[in-house]
Amino acid sequence: MEQHVVKLTDAENQLADLLQAAGAADAKAALTANGLPTRRIEEYHYTDLRTLLREVPANLAKANDGLPSEQFEDFSRIVLVNGALVHADTIDGVEIKSADVARTVGHDQIINLMDGFAQSQIEIVISKSIETPIHIAQVHDGANSVAASKVNVRTAKGVEAAIIETFEGSNESGLRFADFAMDVAAESNLLHIQLDQNAKYARQFVQNRYDLHEDANLRTLVTHSNFQLGRTDIKADFKGEGAHADFGGLNLLVGQQHGDITLNVNHGVPNTTSTESFKSIVRDRAKAIFQGKIIVAPDAQKTDAQMMCQGLLLSERAEVLVKPELEIFADDVLCAHGATCGELDENHLFYLMSRGISRADAESMLIKAFLAELFDEIENEQVHAKLENRVDAWLAAAE
Repeated sequence: MEQHVVKLTDAENQLADLLQAAGAADAKAALTANGLPTRRIEEYHYTDLRTLLREVPANLAKANDGLPSEQFEDFSRIVLVNGALVHADTIDGVEIKSADVARTVGHDQIINLMDGFAQSQIEIVISKSIETPIHIAQVHDGANSVAASKVNVRTAKGVEAAIIETFEGSNESGLRFADFAMDVAAESNLLHIQLDQNAKYARQFVQNRYDLHEDANLRTLVTHSNFQLGRTDIKADFKGEGAHADFGGLNLLVGQQHGDITLNVNHGVPNTTSTESFKSIVRDRAKAIFQGKIIVAPDAQKTDAQMMCQGLLLSERAEVLVKPELEIFADDVLCAHGATCGELDENHLFYLMSRGISRADAESMLIKAFLAELFDEIENEQVHAKLENRVDAWLAAAE
């Protein structure tokens, strides 16, 4: 039987060469055998990487001592430059160390690239509650380069903690991969927020993985606003009864940006709850994608999962694509999903403008009201202000 051979694009050949240079022979073999994901793969139907990723940097990023520009006053700080740990504050009750990467190869080529390019992984163990949030600053430095990072967070039982992760870099043509895993122990209460501050033409691929144990509580928020092409994959597994999670995300896109948030939540045990709230605002020819799937296992009775995805179109050629899904194999559950997409309400605009408010200011007010639900539950004032400032800057740039 004749074996199908994938003819690689120039970008795929360049990635294969870089994987060879990184010592990731298995990842290279998987890439050369299958190529990058295309629209034929369901999870990548709206983000065909063979088409979208046409140019790849020529170099592997090297570790250096660069420091982030994004600052949070009084936060504890951990700094990764090109995936390597370069600074970590001493935090009572928190152990931070660098470890070797346990490379694996699977069916998802982007995950293979993450593991293949990462040269180390950062292990963070939180053994007791901490009042001061932890800022993990991920810096991509080095012209025309590929960087990858892996961060694993584990908590002890009953811990409360907040982690704010930022992605930034001046590398206009950079390509970044980031893998974040969090094991939320029983009765723990965790917050995880990701803010991107990349260069205008950067490409970024992120995977967030969460395991929730008995009576654990988790709140997450992902923001997409600074890149040319970006995708965040979120995978959550409920492993203990009584666990609850709130998943949130925002695509804030202009020009020809392409932002994809793909979510898979697996309720594998009884008596767990979750909410999923994702919003997209797009203008010009930008494209925002949200794919969300909730799976309820046969034994996961009394599951309550509520998903909503909403899109706001500010230009005729902008696109918001949503695909919410439920796969329910249990009988006694309360699950639902919904999706809305539209333009700013002209009646609301007229009401505000009739009271002396300019159209631009009226539009800004309605946009902020549309986003308020995502931000209102963020109690830390600094983080809340950063989110609002990000929206203000986006609105100002569009005027």
